[in-house]
Amino acid sequence: MLSLRNCKKDDFDQVYFLLSQLWKQETLPRDVLLNVYDRALASALQTYVCASNEDNQIVGFCSLSLKNNLWQGGYLAHIDELIVDVKHRGQGIGGQLLDAIIKIAIAGGCRRIELDSAFHRKEAHEFYARRGFEKRAYLFSKCCG
Repeated sequence: MLSLRNCKKDDFDQVYFLLSQLWKQETLPRDVLLNVYDRALASALQTYVCASNEDNQIVGFCSLSLKNNLWQGGYLAHIDELIVDVKHRGQGIGGQLLDAIIKIAIAGGCRRIELDSAFHRKEAHEFYARRGFEKRAYLFSKCCG
């Protein structure tokens, strides 16, 4: 049976394992990500949710950030990461995580929820489109250092 809950500090190693599946081509700096993770857990504007199976193994992870936004006239939610363990995909876990994080955004007073997804993640694009997300903009980014 799957259970969803807010992440805790001692979940980091399992979340880190999932993130390594999301960003396979990257060498993930564990200590840096642990600091970001800890900061998010302490923040009122970020939420980390994990899905765990009956063995208490984390098989999915989703993160949400809120920001005050003039364009929306209130809070705008952003899904920063959504990942399901490759061995557990196709079982509805991603949909359950997405539903849970959307409820959290709505309860937090968000006017809109957004996310970005790399061009090559075609299956993810279809997943989000089936759940009512639409393409509405380009995302531009630049490294700052």
